[in-house]
Order: sequence, then structure tokens, then C-alpha cells
Amino acid sequence: MLSEIQLNTMLQLQAGMNSKVDPAWVEARYPYLRAVVIEGSEAIEHHGWKWWKKQDMDLPQLQMELIDIWHFLLSEILLRRNGNQELAQTDLQTALQNSSNNIYQFDGTDIALDELHLVDKLELLIAVSARRKLALNVFATIMIDCQLSWLELYRQYVGKNVLNFFRQDYGYKEGTYLKTWDGREDNEYLVEIINNLDANEPDYQEKIYQALASHYPAST
Repeated sequence: MLSEIQLNTMLQLQAGMNSKVDPAWVEARYPYLRAVVIEGSEAIEHHGWKWWKKQDMDLPQLQMELIDIWHFLLSEILLRRNGNQELAQTDLQTALQNSSNNIYQFDGTDIALDELHLVDKLELLIAVSARRKLALNVFATIMIDCQLSWLELYRQYVGKNVLNFFRQDYGYKEGTYLKTWDGREDNEYLVEIINNLDANEPDYQEKIYQALASHYPAST
């Protein structure tokens, strides 16, 4: 399970990114769980669901969709506490402690999550989100099926957020940011960087940013 420092880091990053998108994001009350519905549908596409033709599951893309879903789940948790990160962290810790619960009650029916196929779990997550409910135990069992641990979720989530902030700081909005560095895309550098860092370090976030800056051609 994730540490308090890791939970705090993710909530800080998400609140910061939401503020970058819209400084008045709390007042705007965006439907973050609607975004979970859409991302969940995209995850089903990456798994494959068409019985009339051969399809292969794309696990890396499935994992990426889960990272995107996590952005919106964090945003919803923050929004329900009007952006208060301390209260949101308490709620998140409680939800994660209960995320191993194998039973989810939906429409008065107890659903045993370990008996569901991955696509059925994604459909359940979509249905729950459409009803504007949070179900981290449903999300957690989807993560297991997609071979994604909480620590790996944290690594990828923080990496993606730090890269987004880095891009903004180095001129993404102005159109001056260089996405290709010495023939390689910035995403490639990010993967290499996070694979060589310890996600349990309290300054994990800062080290990612520093490593990106050390590689960026315009920073030298």
C-alpha cells in the first residue's frame, strides 16, 4: 500500500494540475467521474470485446488508461472536499484500506469482484461512475487484472504529472517546447528516468524533474 508521503504527493500534483487547467476548478465542479466513464470505455477497447473478430489485449495501453482514470478519481476525491488536500488524504487513506474488499453492492445486489471477467469489472466501474459513486475496490481489482501494483501506479502517475509540469515550465503553451531531445521523445526519457529512481524516496517527484531538466537540450 502507498505511504502518507506518496498519497500527499499525488494529491498535491493533481490539485496543482487542476489549477493549471482552471484556477477556479473547485467552483467549476467539473464532472470528473464522467471522464472515468469515457476512459473506462477506452480501456475496454484496448482489452478487446468484439466477439466477431480476433483481438489481442494491449496491456501497456490498458495500464495507461488506468493511470488516466486515477487522475480523475483523485480529482473527484479532492472536489468532494472542496480542494482541501488534508481532508481528501484522510478520505483516500480510508478508501484504500477498504479497497481489498471483494464485495461491491450495486443496485441492491452483492457482486463478488473476483468472479468477474476484466471487461465486466470495467463495465461495473463505468456504471458506478455514471451514478457518481466512488468504488476504489472495483478499481483495485481491475489493477490486479492489469498487473499494475499501487507502487507502479504511483511511479507512472507521478512521472506523467511531473512531465506535464515540466512541459509547461519549458514553453509548452507558448509553442517553444522541444518534445524531441537528441532524436528521442521526452516520454522515452521519462520511462528511463523513473525506471532508475526509487519511488519510495520522499523526493521522488523532485528527482524526476531534475533528471528531465538535465536531459533537456534548451536547459544547457
